[in-house]
Amino acid sequence: MISSFKGEFLTMVIINKSNIMKTLKIFFFLPLMFFYTSLTQAELRIEVKKSGDKSAGVPIAVVPFASQNAISVDVAAIVNADLARSGYFQTLAEEQMLTKPTAAAEVKFKAWQILGQEYLVVGKIDKNLDNYSILFQLLSVSQKSQLIDYKISAGAQGLRRAAHKISDLIYEKLTGKKGVFDTRVAFISSESGVYKLQVADVDGFETKTIVSTSEPIMSPAWSPDGAKIAYVSFESHRPAIFVQALATGTRTKVAAFSGINGAPAWSPDGSKLALTLSKDGNPNIYIADLATNVITQLTKISGINTEPTWSPDGQTIVFTSNQDGKPQLYKIPSNGGNVQRLTFEGEYNAKASFSPDGQKIAMVHGNEGSYKIALLELNTGVITVLTSGNLDESPSFSNNGSMVLYATQKGNKAVLAAVSTDGKIQQQLNFQNPQVRDPSWAP
Repeated sequence: MISSFKGEFLTMVIINKSNIMKTLKIFFFLPLMFFYTSLTQAELRIEVKKSGDKSAGVPIAVVPFASQNAISVDVAAIVNADLARSGYFQTLAEEQMLTKPTAAAEVKFKAWQILGQEYLVVGKIDKNLDNYSILFQLLSVSQKSQLIDYKISAGAQGLRRAAHKISDLIYEKLTGKKGVFDTRVAFISSESGVYKLQVADVDGFETKTIVSTSEPIMSPAWSPDGAKIAYVSFESHRPAIFVQALATGTRTKVAAFSGINGAPAWSPDGSKLALTLSKDGNPNIYIADLATNVITQLTKISGINTEPTWSPDGQTIVFTSNQDGKPQLYKIPSNGGNVQRLTFEGEYNAKASFSPDGQKIAMVHGNEGSYKIALLELNTGVITVLTSGNLDESPSFSNNGSMVLYATQKGNKAVLAAVSTDGKIQQQLNFQNPQVRDPSWAP
């Protein structure tokens, strides 16, 4: 059962086995409710597609890497896919290559100039027992010069990650920005009536299930070191906040008070969580010290106050509140103090995510029932809409600040997508039968 709140908020109703109704008042959109009430089989392999003008981008050719041994992972193909998916490069199909050199000394630059290539990647892979050594070179075709000459070692299970590292090195050299190919995303999926918190590489491979339960899971949040995830689980038929270590599976229950326990957000130093609790009345923002287990109330405001997020310097917490009638973003010093409103344009502004430099906030921006991902420039207050969907939500910045991951709706399916901060590059992450929500990009 779902009831509207001021025409924009929704009340999520969880029914336990005794048909006792319990409500959790948090900011949810209809597609998120659809996800939690309509379960489908979900293949846990994400296919990433770039939308827009496929001819745009800097021409670059990634030549298949040579190897004396059979290798199950095509390293060059992964690098090629990473660069193509970034939107900054136009990669050359293997069948269009006139030659296939494996080292800089073998390259005939004239042939690649004829093909209109600006950059060339060549490499080879050697095997020594169970270890692989990948030597690759990035070359400038126009300058006939070598830009990168690098060797990476990896075991058989680490070849995909090594390929992503190569992509990051190339991307950073040619764009001046840190790459995000060797990163992970967390998300919630449903499969056969079971909710799962899962983690995957940013290209959708190496998917791992962290938590699996027949009750809803939501709000995954990475610790700053990427070693833990905080999340909300209804496995006991009421919301509780947990922190789980990825390496060991060990988890700790942080909050399981009467009422709402939701929206965990890590402090930049990883020592605290900002939470939404209603144990003392209205939903408000609290701070949980993970070392001492002391929980301190930060806001004391009527209405609904939720979705806290920390500024990168740890000095400020931005949160969503309807204290002035409609959901807007507000900020408060993380050690307490005066609350200030941040957003004034639009009927609905919620679910803030700070850029790594602390200069921008990605958020859900709504008008007349349409919800899109937008950027708020904190210095100017200017809001720029990035997406064109009607039910976009849960924005999460990449660690280099160039992309925003978010959840959206495609037909009757809940999917994940990403957009560049200038709005020019759009990507969609597809499951074969997708019902995925609540994305969180790892630091």
